[in-house]
Amino acid sequence: MQADSRMTTEQSNIVAKQSTDKLWNKEYWKVMTTNFLMFFAFYLLTPLLPIYLDEQFSADKDMIGIVLSGYVVATFLVRPFSGWIVDSFNRKKVLIICFLAFFICFAGYIGATTLLMFAIVRTMHGIPFGATTVANSTVAIDVLPSSRRTEGIGFYGLSNNLAMAIAPSAGIWIYHSTGNFELLFWISLIMAFVGFLVSVTVKLPKRDQIAGKKKIDLDHFFLGRAWLLAINILLFGLCWGVLSNYVAIYGQEKLGITDGTGIFFALLSTGLILSRLTGHKALREGRLLENCATGVILSAIGYTLFACAFGEWSYFLSALLVGLGNGRMYPAFLNMFVNVARHDQRGTANSSILISWDLGMGLGILAGGVIAEFVGFAAAFWITAAVQCAGTILFFIATRQFYLKRKLA
Repeated sequence: MQADSRMTTEQSNIVAKQSTDKLWNKEYWKVMTTNFLMFFAFYLLTPLLPIYLDEQFSADKDMIGIVLSGYVVATFLVRPFSGWIVDSFNRKKVLIICFLAFFICFAGYIGATTLLMFAIVRTMHGIPFGATTVANSTVAIDVLPSSRRTEGIGFYGLSNNLAMAIAPSAGIWIYHSTGNFELLFWISLIMAFVGFLVSVTVKLPKRDQIAGKKKIDLDHFFLGRAWLLAINILLFGLCWGVLSNYVAIYGQEKLGITDGTGIFFALLSTGLILSRLTGHKALREGRLLENCATGVILSAIGYTLFACAFGEWSYFLSALLVGLGNGRMYPAFLNMFVNVARHDQRGTANSSILISWDLGMGLGILAGGVIAEFVGFAAAFWITAAVQCAGTILFFIATRQFYLKRKLA
C-alpha cells in the first residue's frame, strides 16, 4: 500500500511539473520558426528540380538522379562532424554560421548556367543543410523543459511538415503561373535569409561541461548504441527519397496527372501534421513503440497503394497514408535515438538519425532514377513498397526489443 501511495504521489508530481513547465516558450517558437523557414526554402524547389533539369539542361532520368543525389551525399558526409561540433562548441554560434552558409548557397542556383555548375552548387548546398538541421534540432531540445522534452520533440517536426504542406504547392503554383524558375530561386533565397535573422535572436540556457569526457571518441560522430535503429530508419528514408523526388514525373507519365503534385504534397503534409497533433499525448506518456508501430504499418499501406496506381484516388490517398505513417514513425524514432544516448550526446543522437535518413534518401534518389531509366517508374515504386514492408517487418521482429534493452533511464 505504501509503495502504491508513493507511486501515485510520484505520478502526480510529474503531471504537476508538466503543467508548470511551459512547452511553447519564446525560444522554442523561434527555433520552430527558423526550422519552418529553412524547410520552406528547401521544399519550394524540391519537387520541381527534376523538371528544371529536364527543361533547362535536357538531362535524362539517371543523370537527374545523380545530380539530385549529390546534396544528400554531402549532407551524409557532414552529419557525423555536425553532431560532434554541436556537442563540443557554442551551439548558437554553430547554428548561425551554418544557417548563413545555407542561405548563401541559394544564390548559386541563380548563377548556375550549366548542368555541371548546378550539380556542384546542389552538392555543396548539402553541407550547410546537413549541419544546420543538426544544430537547429539540438537547440530545440536545449530550450525545452526536461519534463516536456519528449512531447516537444514530436511537435518540433510540425514546422517541417507545415513547410512541406505549403512550399511544394506554392512552388508548383508559381511555376505554372509564371514559368520562371529564377523567381523561385529568389524566393527561396529570401526565405532562408529571414530564417537566418531569426536564428540570431535565439537565447540558449548555459550548458555545463562534462567532466572527464573524452576529446575524441567514435560515439561523437555516430551513436553506435543505436545501430539497428539506424538501419531501420535508413530503409524508411530510402522510400521517402524515391517518393518525394519522382512523384511529379511519375504522376505525369503513369497517371496523366499534370497539376496534382501540389495537392499530393499538401495531403502528404496534412497527414504528417494530423499524426503529430494526435500522437503527442502518446509521446508525452512515453508510448513510443505504440506510435512507431502504427506509423510503419500506415506507411507500408500507403507506399503499396501508390505503387498499385489504381488512379487519381489511390495517388492522393497514398499521400495521406504515407504522411500519417511518417508523422507517427519519425518522432518516435528520434525520441528512441535520444533515449539510448547520454544527455551530453544530444547532438550526436540528432546527427545519427539524420545520417541514416539521408543515406537512405540518397540511395533512394540515385536508385530510383537508375531503375526508372531502365525498367520504368512502376518498377521503381514497387521496389520502394517492398523496402518499406521490409523495414516494417524488421521493426516488429528486432528493433523494438533492441530499443528496450538499450534505453537509458
